[in-house]
Amino acid sequence: MKQAAVIGAGTMGNGIAHVYAQYGWSVTLIDVSAAALEKARTTIQANLDRQAKKGTIPADAPGQILGRIQTSTSLDAAAPAQVVVEAATENPTLKFSIFESLDRICAADAILASNTSSISITEIGARTKRPENVIGMHFMNPVPVMQLVEVIRGHATSDATTAAVLAMSKELAKVPVEVQDYPGFVANRILMPMINEAIYTVMEGVATPGAVDTVMKLGMAHPMGPLALADFIGLDVCLAILEVMHKGLGDPKYRPCPLLRRMVAAGHLGRKSGRGFYPY
Repeated sequence: MKQAAVIGAGTMGNGIAHVYAQYGWSVTLIDVSAAALEKARTTIQANLDRQAKKGTIPADAPGQILGRIQTSTSLDAAAPAQVVVEAATENPTLKFSIFESLDRICAADAILASNTSSISITEIGARTKRPENVIGMHFMNPVPVMQLVEVIRGHATSDATTAAVLAMSKELAKVPVEVQDYPGFVANRILMPMINEAIYTVMEGVATPGAVDTVMKLGMAHPMGPLALADFIGLDVCLAILEVMHKGLGDPKYRPCPLLRRMVAAGHLGRKSGRGFYPY
């Protein structure tokens, strides 16, 4: 059986584990927190039950799929995996440390992928002795529902690794798009300046958050307005990505809006904190 390991049992990690298991992979979901792993299993179970209720998977599939997911609090459990997808917190120091460890633990031919939304794949790969096997697999949230995977080539990523990950993404019923390793990749390079501009529009008193979102939904056919989307992503995550782009590209157009900084400082992070541009 094909074996995958997923590092990090948060929103993205449990969704990635769910998708691999759904398409026949044996998955080890790894997190330092046993409580996070327990919560992830509960979330995956609920999402599988929802799929079964909708008829998108057979009624007896949830048990079989969940049975393919093992959990562990030790990175050593990634050793047998042919592919490892890291989905830990968006923190460069943490990711570098994980990849240095995976480089020691995993088989020489294992593919080491990161679900990072903004951190350089080239820099991550340089922390290993196998940068040709290191690649970005940026899934979209919620992972079981969203079709896109940004497949990000680092400076040293090989053609063989890229081809393998593009093919694997299709086997997971995703639509992979190959992009090069520059700050923000494609999705966030285009999305985050739009969110940032929407925040400037509110800060400058041009319109309320509700008005901005209505214009984008009804005028531009966006399913969700940029400020509601920012709340969904997390305002702290938006700020971190904008800072990576601002620093990496050196262009003032990526400068995070002062109102965004102030809201993050106040702990108004969006849905996860109960308050952002809207109350939850």
